[in-house]
Amino acid sequence: MQKSELSEHTRNILGLKLPTDPRWVNLAEISLEDILTDHAYCEQKAAITCISLIQKNPEKDLLVEELSPIVTEEWGHFRMVLSELKKRGLKLGRQRKDIYVNKLLEFQIKGGSPTERFLDQMLIMALIEARSCERFKRLSEGMDDEYMRKFYRKFMESEAGHYTLFITLAEHYIDKTVVRNRWQQWLNYEKDLMNSTEVRGDRIH
Repeated sequence: MQKSELSEHTRNILGLKLPTDPRWVNLAEISLEDILTDHAYCEQKAAITCISLIQKNPEKDLLVEELSPIVTEEWGHFRMVLSELKKRGLKLGRQRKDIYVNKLLEFQIKGGSPTERFLDQMLIMALIEARSCERFKRLSEGMDDEYMRKFYRKFMESEAGHYTLFITLAEHYIDKTVVRNRWQQWLNYEKDLMNSTEVRGDRIH
C-alpha cells in the first residue's frame, strides 16, 4: 500500500485506536538526550528483529525479499540518530527496559500453532511501527525546535509504510480474515495498554 492510498484517519494515527497524549511531546523535548537515546535503540532493535524474522523464515521468499531492505533502512536510521547525538554533544545512554514492547509480548498467543505464532510476530511489529510512526508525527508537528520538527518529519515519512508491510506480509501467508480479526484484537489491547501507561518523555513508546 502506497502512502498516497492511506485514508486521512490512517495518516493521522495509522489505524491506532488512541492517539498519543499531547503532553508527551513537551516532555520528550525537555528530555532530548533520553529520547534520542531511546530512539536509537528502537531503530537498532527494529533492524535486529527483521534479521531474526528472515533467519526464522528463510522459506518465505516474499518476506525475505521485503524485509531485507528494511534492515538496511532501520540501521541507517540508527546511524542518523547517533549522528544527531554526536552533533549536539550528547551521549548514547544505556538501553532501557522497553515496558511497552514487553507488555505487547504478554498478549502473544502462548503455545499456539506455528502459523499463530508467526501471525502475532508480524502484528507486533506492525503495531510497534504504527505507534513509532505516530509518535514521530507528533514530534514533527509539536516540537518548538524547527530543525527537530524536520528531523522527525523525515523519520515519519520514511517509516509510514512499514506497519502496512507487516500486515501485507501476514496476509500473503495467512487468510486475510484471520489476520484482520487478530489485528483488531491487537489494536484494542494496545489502546488499553496506552490508557494504563504513564506518560513519559524519556522514551519513544
